[in-house]
Amino acid sequence: MPSNYATNLAQSFAAAPLKIFYEASVADSITNRNYEGEIKDKASVVNVLTFATQDWQTYTGAVITPTAIQEVKGQLSTDQWKDYYFTVKDIDQLRSWIKEPQGTVIEQLGLRLKEIVDNFVLSQFAKVQAGQRVGTDYTTGTVAIDAAGNVTGTGTTFTAAMVGRGFKAAGQSVWYRVATFGSATAITIVQDLDDDTNTYNGGVIGAGATFTVEAVTPIALTSVNADAQIIKLRTKLKKAKVWDKGQPWLVISSDVYATLLGSAALTPYTPAAYENVLQKGIVGMFRGFKIYESQQVSGDNSNGYHCLAGIDQWMTMAEALVEAEEEPFIAGNFGKGYKGLFVYGVKVLDERRKCAAELFATA
Repeated sequence: MPSNYATNLAQSFAAAPLKIFYEASVADSITNRNYEGEIKDKASVVNVLTFATQDWQTYTGAVITPTAIQEVKGQLSTDQWKDYYFTVKDIDQLRSWIKEPQGTVIEQLGLRLKEIVDNFVLSQFAKVQAGQRVGTDYTTGTVAIDAAGNVTGTGTTFTAAMVGRGFKAAGQSVWYRVATFGSATAITIVQDLDDDTNTYNGGVIGAGATFTVEAVTPIALTSVNADAQIIKLRTKLKKAKVWDKGQPWLVISSDVYATLLGSAALTPYTPAAYENVLQKGIVGMFRGFKIYESQQVSGDNSNGYHCLAGIDQWMTMAEALVEAEEEPFIAGNFGKGYKGLFVYGVKVLDERRKCAAELFATA
């Protein structure tokens, strides 16, 4: 059984990479921790809560009828697990790493965890609400839609890349999600929901209807058109009535950032004045967005980057170091083994999908 000193040393080491992770992670800045429950092990489940929108009623002088507060609940599972395991022969060396982590195993682990978690969070672009994407839309041909959400195209070339993107036809008041791809003239659509049943409820649309499948291919950004595309992102968040509910952020790749540098609308941060924020990848302001530059943005400059914008109410993240232990080294040798287990998970409630937008672009 490890001594208290050994346990404290293991926990002190485990805390050091996490400190570096939180100092450098984009994910830490663009998510919230508004959940109930405790993370105890690698398969913990916590509750994410919000409330359905309340509204004012017109007062007529008659008896007022109360409305019930509707609580919207979802569950977040810590289904992502990462561990480290190493051995050291010199305990004094381990203590020196904890005291001065720069350039040591601690810094390597902290920065690598930042890459892993940021990559996971930024890969969740499918959780953006349908209709909240900026890119090159597909509108070729016309469609008919039956009561089950089967879309039959005329003059269309539907593709598998459309699955998950937003769809809206003339006569529909809301955006739907492309659920399946059948052929160049056949797809199915459903409600844009994850927490509730996402069947189709838009009714029959007769043949000949025009339509839009949003952001199917990336838009090519230039220093000339970039400002207009960022303004489109802002407008979508404004129309969703979430822009003023927090500091809006936009996470972009280095290629996209290089393009934005050619726009007069960008206010870049310089190392001399903004050293602390630059550590988190915050590189400037653009049309009210706090701009983060990250190498973990999903996609590439050939197939398109999925750049995410929004406010931190969009995604809830739960994470914890659930294990940090010392164990005896190999029999007959000196030193000890140290291991730790970090777990995390994310959740976007259907009610909060509108709190983000996506820019699908090349630069």
